[in-house]
Amino acid sequence: MMKVNTVPSINLMTVRKVSDYSFSLLKSLFRPFQLKLNLTHLNQTIPGSYWGESEAGLIGNNLYIRPDTPIHSLFHEGCHYICMDEQRRKSINTDAEGDYDEENAVCFLQILLADELTNLGRERMMQDMDSWGYTFRLGSAENWFKEDADDALAWLQDYKLIDTDKKLTFKLRQD
Repeated sequence: MMKVNTVPSINLMTVRKVSDYSFSLLKSLFRPFQLKLNLTHLNQTIPGSYWGESEAGLIGNNLYIRPDTPIHSLFHEGCHYICMDEQRRKSINTDAEGDYDEENAVCFLQILLADELTNLGRERMMQDMDSWGYTFRLGSAENWFKEDADDALAWLQDYKLIDTDKKLTFKLRQD
């Protein structure tokens, strides 16, 4: 898995946005992970956004979003927080700095977590990831998830973020 290094210029109508969901539901989804969601106004710069534009931002345990933030971006940054070790969680400011294995685990986890949100689900998450410009060796998020993500699955299980049945544990990574 590899994410492109620039935010593509695409029509935001092709991907789901934060405004497509109840903010209170989004907050409650990330609450078990001790993440606080902060909604900024449209056209306001998002604090802690690595990619800029409408992309989610992460500073400490605060996840910043706008109504036009793509839902996959919220999930991706939230999953970085879940997957990083405690030391990085304490000092995170904009750049998650995860390695290759963690980045794969983050993508896998965001796909699983999408099933927890009504009217999203893993299929839509994978479509949005492809539309936005995530790139995978097998050509799509779905192909990667189903055929080439054993290392990401093992990583998440090793850190007890999912169980042997691929169910979320709703815990943060502990080292």
